[in-house]
Amino acid sequence: MPDKLNILVWNEGVHEARNEPETMAEMYPSGIHGAIAEGLKGFYPDSSITTATLADPEHGLSEETLAATDVLLWWGHVAHAEVSDEVVERVQRHVLGGMGLIVLHSGHFARIFTKLLGTTCSLKWRNDGERELVWTVKPSHPIAAGVESPIVIPKQEMYGELFDIPEPDDLIFISSFEGGEVFRSGVTFSRGKGRIFYFSPGDQEYPVYHQPQIQQVIANGVGWVAQPAQFREAPGVGNAQRDWYL
Repeated sequence: MPDKLNILVWNEGVHEARNEPETMAEMYPSGIHGAIAEGLKGFYPDSSITTATLADPEHGLSEETLAATDVLLWWGHVAHAEVSDEVVERVQRHVLGGMGLIVLHSGHFARIFTKLLGTTCSLKWRNDGERELVWTVKPSHPIAAGVESPIVIPKQEMYGELFDIPEPDDLIFISSFEGGEVFRSGVTFSRGKGRIFYFSPGDQEYPVYHQPQIQQVIANGVGWVAQPAQFREAPGVGNAQRDWYL
C-alpha cells in the first residue's frame, strides 16, 4: 500500500441530518463518513484523510479538492438526485484522469457510478437484517490480502442478483444471504486511467463499518485504486489529433 495519500470520504449525510439522526448518532456518532475515515487511519497513519457531505459547498467536491485527491470513497443512499450535474461531470473527469474511486453500498445508484458504468446498476434487495457471508473468490487480488473468508456480517440489508453492471475486470467477493440469494459484492472496473472498486456491505441501519475485516477490505481497496502521480493527468486534457497515426 502507498504510505502517503490524500483520501476523501464522501457521504451524502442525509440519514445523519434528516432521516434518522437519533439512530445514526448512536451507531455512527461521527457519521458514516467519520466511521469509514476513522477505520482508514490505522492503515494510513501518514495520509491525509478528510470527509465531505452533500451539504458542503459544491458538495465538498470542488475542482481544487478533487485535483488534490488520490482516492475518493463514495457513500450515498436516498439523495442521489441531489448531486449536481456539474459535480458528477467533474468527478467523472478526475476518475478518467486517474483518481481512484471506491463506491460503497447503495452508492451503486450514485449518478457518478451509473455514468461511469453505463448501466442501470439495479439489483434485488430486502432489508430484514439477515446474516451476510462475504466469500473471497479471487484470493490472489491485492484487495483480498489478509481478509478472512467468509467475512461474517451478523445483520445486513440483502442485495441480490441480478446486479445490472457490465462484466467487471475483477470479481473478488461474492456474498450469500440467509434467504438463499447471492450477490457480486466486490468488483473492480477501469475507466480511462482510473480504477474503481465497488464493495456493497455497509447499510446505514447496521454497524458494519465498525467491523475490522470490513475496514481491512476498504483499506486494501484504497491502496489498489490509488494511482502513482506519474500516471495521473489533468482531466479532460488530450490531443485528439495525434491518435490517427498510432
